[in-house]
Amino acid sequence: MPLIRPLLKPVLLLCALAVSGSNAWSAVVENVKPRSRIAAKVKPAPVVAPIVEDDTPLNEDQLAVAQHVHAGDAACEFKNKVTITPNPDKPGRFRLQFGHLVYNMAPEPTTTGAVRLEDKQAGVVWLQIPSKSMLMNTKVGQRMVDSCLHAAQIAANATALPGEGGIGITTTPVLPPVIAQVGK
Repeated sequence: MPLIRPLLKPVLLLCALAVSGSNAWSAVVENVKPRSRIAAKVKPAPVVAPIVEDDTPLNEDQLAVAQHVHAGDAACEFKNKVTITPNPDKPGRFRLQFGHLVYNMAPEPTTTGAVRLEDKQAGVVWLQIPSKSMLMNTKVGQRMVDSCLHAAQIAANATALPGEGGIGITTTPVLPPVIAQVGK
């Protein structure tokens, strides 16, 4: 019995705190619950981060790519729409709108001839090839929207020869050097 008495008092105190704490917690939870079903359905508005524009100057290669961007509306799969507008204050830069999302895009040169617009802060890339365009999220590695066609791409697809195939990027063939004929 002498060993139990010193332990009895702290154990009783601990039990009393646990019981009183659970009652206090249930009172807090009950106060947080909405009073009606309508209040339960209302969600707080998400905080929208301000659009931060990139002010780094574009180089000559980027400005050359900007001349090939199809500005305007592009109809995409599943009745989506992407709108690309040149930024009037910053030559060579574009604003891309997809649904309620707006991105500040800068052209990036490629080795394949494809047009690439990128918003590095948002992690979004717009790829434009002659046959179609697509919007990609590089942070998660997936397409946001695909099979987007601008009026110029629709016209190019209509004039493509049947059986031509490919994605529309052509390269100039490298011809073998002409061997000079030696006089007879």
